[in-house]
Amino acid sequence: MITVDDVRAFAKDLPRSYEVLVHDRIKFRVGQIVYVAFSRDETVMGFGFPKEERQMLVETWPEKFMLPRESDMRFNWVLVRMDAIDVEEMRELVLDAWRMVVPKKVWTAYAPGGVI
Repeated sequence: MITVDDVRAFAKDLPRSYEVLVHDRIKFRVGQIVYVAFSRDETVMGFGFPKEERQMLVETWPEKFMLPRESDMRFNWVLVRMDAIDVEEMRELVLDAWRMVVPKKVWTAYAPGGVI
């Protein structure tokens, strides 16, 4: 099971990323855009994810992933159970979510050769 501290340790090194506390919920942002957020009890992590791919993700791995609540369906967002993923998978999800919200020049500079 991963923890918020695992995510924090990884996200702190991502360029332009910073942590905020909003209504007792930990969130990670780039500018004003949230790319990762946790439930109040820190058992679920929401993260940026392409809308057109999320149904497939949830249907393929329903034991891990969930759709966001109805009011958040308009956003590029999906949820994952923290106890269902390991650190490697968390890093991949967080990195991809971060990459969605930073300019290409930022993520290509972060990843040698521009490959993430």
